[in-house]
Amino acid sequence: MAKETERKFLVISDSWRANAVGRLYSQGYIATAVEGQSVRVRIVGELGYLTIKGPAEGLSRAEFEYPIPLADAREMLDTLCVQPLIEKVRYRLPFGAHVWEIDEFKGENAGLIIAEVELMSESQTVDIPDWIGAEVSGQTKYYNASLVKHPYSKWQKSGEIKSEEIGTQS
Repeated sequence: MAKETERKFLVISDSWRANAVGRLYSQGYIATAVEGQSVRVRIVGELGYLTIKGPAEGLSRAEFEYPIPLADAREMLDTLCVQPLIEKVRYRLPFGAHVWEIDEFKGENAGLIIAEVELMSESQTVDIPDWIGAEVSGQTKYYNASLVKHPYSKWQKSGEIKSEEIGTQS
């Protein structure tokens, strides 16, 4: 079984930007309601993907990703996915023994920047860059599938933004 193990953190400064080059991602969710499971459609550049994720168990979860034709991905995003779509620029930045993925959200989630690092196991140690803030691993409100239903732009209105998140707002 394919398994993803990752830790997620809020980004608190822009010092990572100096050497970062990003790619635009557009993604949507066909299904997200069943106990942390999701079916995601994603376009990265001119490539389409279908991803199925299982519920989280600690820092890990089952993940299956398949390339799909770009035209199919576009049609699914337009007709099958919950709106609004997740729009973000993803940057990949090496630090220590790992490559960090930094997601700068756009659209309804503008102002939110999250960094994640994929691990081989939950016990693996990782060097934490100085631009990393609070860890949000396992906090479902930071899952992309949750951001579709309850976008970051609505958090401030509902008082959900905490002091550790202030550094992530643009």
